[in-house]
Amino acid sequence: MPASTSAATIDGSALRATWRRVLKPAVFVLCAVPFVLLLRDAATGGLSADPIEEITHRTGRWGLRFLLITLAVTPARLLTGWNGLIRFRRMLGLFAFFYVTLHFLTYIVLDQFFAFTYIVEDIAERPYITVGFTSWLLLIPLALTSTDAWIRRLGRRWGKLHRLVYLAAAGGVLHFLWLVKADLRRPILYGSVLVVLLALRLVPTARFRRLRALVTRRG
Repeated sequence: MPASTSAATIDGSALRATWRRVLKPAVFVLCAVPFVLLLRDAATGGLSADPIEEITHRTGRWGLRFLLITLAVTPARLLTGWNGLIRFRRMLGLFAFFYVTLHFLTYIVLDQFFAFTYIVEDIAERPYITVGFTSWLLLIPLALTSTDAWIRRLGRRWGKLHRLVYLAAAGGVLHFLWLVKADLRRPILYGSVLVVLLALRLVPTARFRRLRALVTRRG
């Protein structure tokens, strides 16, 4: 085996080992920080005068943020050339589902106290809740099929199924926009980020490579 091939194999093994031992746990911890801070504030009385509302808003915002971060992984990988970024996507997507689920459970458990009759009426009659609930439903099959076994089982259909994340993110932005009554800056910002990510989704991979080469030469 040529020396260069051996070196490349060793480097690849070292990178995978680093991912398993350092990067993956570090990303997990960072993703869990908002939840830990929420638990701390709830335990120490650090929430606002309306704690249920604050928990609802914080979990919802972080769910939407993680959805957008998940969607940004592929464009970032193509722009930087760091293929290892793709290893973070599954974890980020699952954390997005985790925070969105916490957001929904806060509404069911803390806000409505399991009043399912009223909850069903609320979902049917209030558009922003209808859109938010639909977005959460779209994320369920994505979370359930995020394992390697499901990826192998579904084959090419897996990629088509997971494009639903764009619809879920769009629904999340719309849910946020309709929920906010006065200051629209934050939902508009999130919506703008989503539009950019959707536009990048249409850019051919070859163009990303040319752009990356141009940035590298200038750097």
